[in-house]
Amino acid sequence: MKKVEAKVKEIPEMESFATACGYGMMSGSGSNYATMIIRLKTWEEREGFNHYVDLVIGRLYFACKEIKDVQVMPFQLPQVPGYGSNNSVNLVLQDLNDGDLSEFAKLANNFLTKLGERPEISMAMTSYSERFPKYQVNVDATQCDRAGVSPAAVLRTLGAYCGGSYVGNFNQFGKVYRIMASASPDYRLDPSSLNNIFVRVRGGKMAPMSEFVSLKEIVGTSSVEHFNLFQSITCFVQSAGGYTEGDAHKAIAEVFKETMPKGYSYEYSGMSRELEEASGSNATALIYVICVILIYLILASLYNSWFTPWAVLLSVPFGLMGAFIMAYLGSLLHLPGMDNNIYLQTGVIMLIGLLSKTAILITEFASERRAQGMTIRDAAFAACQERLRPILMTVVTMIAGMIPLIIEGGAGANGNRALAFGVVGGMTVGTIALLFVVPAFFIVFQKLHEKFQGTTVVERIDDGDVKQVVKNEE
Repeated sequence: MKKVEAKVKEIPEMESFATACGYGMMSGSGSNYATMIIRLKTWEEREGFNHYVDLVIGRLYFACKEIKDVQVMPFQLPQVPGYGSNNSVNLVLQDLNDGDLSEFAKLANNFLTKLGERPEISMAMTSYSERFPKYQVNVDATQCDRAGVSPAAVLRTLGAYCGGSYVGNFNQFGKVYRIMASASPDYRLDPSSLNNIFVRVRGGKMAPMSEFVSLKEIVGTSSVEHFNLFQSITCFVQSAGGYTEGDAHKAIAEVFKETMPKGYSYEYSGMSRELEEASGSNATALIYVICVILIYLILASLYNSWFTPWAVLLSVPFGLMGAFIMAYLGSLLHLPGMDNNIYLQTGVIMLIGLLSKTAILITEFASERRAQGMTIRDAAFAACQERLRPILMTVVTMIAGMIPLIIEGGAGANGNRALAFGVVGGMTVGTIALLFVVPAFFIVFQKLHEKFQGTTVVERIDDGDVKQVVKNEE
């Protein structure tokens, strides 16, 4: 840890750090694990692309490769607490046959090597290792039988002294505290400590643990993990810039099919599991269908037509093209955060409302002009002329409001930039598209409306301050 601390202190963006030995955030408890939390300086003190957190992580990763006694895995904390311990893809490889763990580890390492060669993946690694130094405890059952003590009692006593044992509870100051008994670390530092650890034998006498136990130094895994009751190896996969986590999932599926034999499978955990389950569900598509049906019925009641609402519904997707075009161009330029993420989708929802409003108003004004006796083509053209100025005012105001989110840095800049890029592209391309697409759709569906539902003509007869409206329907 001190060697890693020396590397961390060389990072100019580092403000402070804290370490905890005996616990790995991704690996759990273990004497061979450690965790370091690094706090970076504020954005004002590290301006520029070279000081982004992803580049800082990359520099730290390659700097720590010089340390041969440790495997360093730097990562960001998860955006949503409670779903995993990092922002990478949490992949769990499973041995369905519960075979040899060493062979399983070789296959897993080969799989991760091939996966790391894919352009969609920037990092693929695992915390599993069979190079952990440890002691193998051998109990002499014959000697235990002669002394009148069971091997289980010997192991239980050894575990209590070296690992700790739960004894009971006690109450103090209105709280319940657990009592854990264990030997002081000073008395269990080496194998000779077994001479000072005693176990009760026949006749109530105490015998040293070294009479029944022998230790052997071996190298192996620190623990055997299980997932879905199968032997498992946890892997951490990071998607490359310009690729989404969905692209990483596709790459994982392809490489797994090419490299892993039968009898092995994989699962996702944390946020990755939520994403995989959501992608395979039809709930989102069903919600979209229900929303479109409800909106169609509302517009049908507004226009009193079964055909005119389609001029609005079919024109909105043309406007959304701008948002995804801008996101695609941003990903080609390798701008941080420019992918189809939750921020871009939030901007798309806002775009749907704004573009729908524009389409609804153009269609409504065109319907009024048509009802006053204008031709369908002239009514559509007049509606665009009348709504052009307020439409441009809305577009310019929205784009001007998004510009600070694009150019400004700071915490959350990637999300702000993704939302703003999508809105600017959608409003620009969408407005231009709607000014041409909505009138064309109105002409088509208005003709269908008049063909199947008849023509509505409004005659206005002025009599002082009173206006009488007469509707003649064919």
